[in-house]
Amino acid sequence: MNKILFIRGEKVMLDRDLADLYDVDTRDLNKAVKRNPLRFPNDFMFQLSKAEFKNLMFQIGTSSWGGIRKLPYVFTEQGIAMLSSVLNSRRAILVNIQIMRTFIKLKKIILSNKDLELKMEQLQKKYDKHDQEIQAIFSVIKNWIDEQEKPKKEIGFRR
Repeated sequence: MNKILFIRGEKVMLDRDLADLYDVDTRDLNKAVKRNPLRFPNDFMFQLSKAEFKNLMFQIGTSSWGGIRKLPYVFTEQGIAMLSSVLNSRRAILVNIQIMRTFIKLKKIILSNKDLELKMEQLQKKYDKHDQEIQAIFSVIKNWIDEQEKPKKEIGFRR
């Protein structure tokens, strides 16, 4: 799960991390992808910009990634699923299954957090309304007490 990154609003994995998981060189993974360009449209994979790469290195806390000459590619969930069609090893299939399970688990976590957030908002609205009603009751009680404490006019009796 720690290899899944959020870039351009997408959950993605770096080509080098995927290559490590598939036990292939990053160069070979990218060659297999380039031999099958129709399988990898821009919403399945894209190359990081220099700024994105610098930001990523800063976030990870790495000053250098061993002399990278080209900016890395990242693969979305769909792109990773497509990799199993171009990397036909048993390991690639097993790794893809595990990665897909991890993406599903991540989606469930995100959805459960959204459900919790929605419930908290509903509770807050409910109690905000109750707070307003309680304040109105206190205001009425305070006004009533103030009225009770005012000196009453004495009614004089004539003799």
